[in-house]
Amino acid sequence: MAEQTLRIEGYVILSANGMLADSSHRMPSSLKFDADQKFFESALDAASIIVHGRHSFEDQPRSAQRTRIVLTTKIAALAADPENPKSTLWNPARASFEDACRRAGVTSGTAAVIGGPIVFGMFMDRYDVFWLSQAHDLIVPGGVGGFPGIPEKTPQQILTAHGMKGAEVRDLDPAHHVDVTAWRRS
Repeated sequence: MAEQTLRIEGYVILSANGMLADSSHRMPSSLKFDADQKFFESALDAASIIVHGRHSFEDQPRSAQRTRIVLTTKIAALAADPENPKSTLWNPARASFEDACRRAGVTSGTAAVIGGPIVFGMFMDRYDVFWLSQAHDLIVPGGVGGFPGIPEKTPQQILTAHGMKGAEVRDLDPAHHVDVTAWRRS
């Protein structure tokens, strides 16, 4: 029997200067756009499992219904999340991603990685596609970069350095100059 695999996709919206959060580590409301939220929610609805850090969340109407893996160093390796029966806690220093997925009961389909920066960085060489939404007219001063290496490098430079190439671009909100680019493994 062939081993089943997960397709790994990343999702983030960043400001023009590559930030996903402000100086207090919170996503500013100015970085939330209805069209991007709809794109994001639709992608998460189609995903088999959501992957994120302890301080990231999706804040969507069906969030509680989604199976997820939450990265944390507060546990030995893998554990059930006492606060969410659909969530598996994962310490990546002590267990593999594949082990975490098996523990969560998901071995095929799509894993949607939704942040934060450390989590995005962990999967940089594994993404099949990374959906980079960007608000090109918005600057978040003193914020938190979406990937390790921002602001020294742009998000596009980082994705390119990890073997990805910008493919199709979709205008999500032309009035606010917000689009999403599919970065695919080249």
